[in-house]
Amino acid sequence: MKINTKTLPYEEVLKLPRLQHKNPRKPSRLLATVVRLVSATTLAKTKFSYTTERMELVGDQPCLILMNHCSFTDMKLAYGIFYPKRFGIVTSVDAMTGILGKLMRFLGCTPTHKYITDVSLIRDIEYMLKKNKTSVLMYPEAGYSFDGRATALPRKMGVLMKRLGVPVVTVITQGAFARDPLYNMLQIRDVKVSAHVKCIATAEELKEKSVAELDALLEESFSFDNFAWQRDNKVSIDVPFRADGLHRILYKCPHCGKENEMEGKGIHLTCHACGKKWEMDEYGQLAACEGETEYPHIPDWYTWQRECVRKEIEDGTYLLDTDVDIAVQVNLDGVCMIGGGHLTHSLDGFHLTSDDGKLDYRQSPVASHTLYSDYYWYEIDDMIGIGDNEFSYFCFPKAKTSVTKARLATEELYKIKKYQRKRISAE
Repeated sequence: MKINTKTLPYEEVLKLPRLQHKNPRKPSRLLATVVRLVSATTLAKTKFSYTTERMELVGDQPCLILMNHCSFTDMKLAYGIFYPKRFGIVTSVDAMTGILGKLMRFLGCTPTHKYITDVSLIRDIEYMLKKNKTSVLMYPEAGYSFDGRATALPRKMGVLMKRLGVPVVTVITQGAFARDPLYNMLQIRDVKVSAHVKCIATAEELKEKSVAELDALLEESFSFDNFAWQRDNKVSIDVPFRADGLHRILYKCPHCGKENEMEGKGIHLTCHACGKKWEMDEYGQLAACEGETEYPHIPDWYTWQRECVRKEIEDGTYLLDTDVDIAVQVNLDGVCMIGGGHLTHSLDGFHLTSDDGKLDYRQSPVASHTLYSDYYWYEIDDMIGIGDNEFSYFCFPKAKTSVTKARLATEELYKIKKYQRKRISAE
């Protein structure tokens, strides 16, 4: 999937019309039927099936559907599960550009900025549930999973659940990540896909449970591990490109400690700094070609990298400092390429400047609980996304830079700063 792009000076971007809020449309039955028919091929290829739990408690009433996010296939899976039930979809602004975005409006989609507080979104969700009388599909992770586990969830989702007062349904997929992992450069693998659909709380149960209890229910639902699922169920992915791009997740060598010298190619992951090599087997596990296998399970390697980043933050040594190409989005027409710039990420948050000095944007480390970073974003390049409800800035590092490390640092820095603020308030 690609995105509309055009080249403009930043001062011209500032003159462009801003995104105007529109109430969500009631989903078109005709268009939903077309999407369901288009999805049929993928559903058949993946031999898609699903199980349900407590769904008889939902019936035909509108509900809040919270689905994990692995790939673009997810929307097709949702139609395979819920059609002909009508549901609106909370969608990122960059996914709703151009003609496709207009069609998505008729499908009941409503745009929002990722990982940014958006009060109007809550009103839009209420409008879909109460006025349009349709269910609402959200991906609470917002971004695709990197390591096969859940991306950090927004805090106190239980507050939203209680406010909406409708049944809450979770959809957790198995196999969707293994079929099309984000790191693997859009190379589809032949994997059977399934899902478990569960009502985790009825409207009555929402009234009885506390926000903390509801958050715990959601955390439990999103405590999956796709690489463990593949290993434990002996799901064989014996393709010659299964390790392509794996360095996007595993950017730091546990043998020599160097960063951004890893390369995933074919069935191997290699550190070009020290020469150590690992082989990825057909079940998604790693084994060193020589010497110790530090982390056979990829999420364990990913967790180690998180711990390393947190230590850098605590030691005061963490710093991302790189030249970037910059794209800016202000409406649904597409993104504007404004040229080069410089991005830093430190204990003070993000700082983005353009080469011509006309753009100077800062973002607090507590502005968001995680980061919109992506691999091969709309087939352009690896990307770090920051911004607010008016401007989205998409940054493409020019040098060897891990957008994965930037996400990990954002998450750990947010937790540290939030804890410090809470402790100061308590004093």
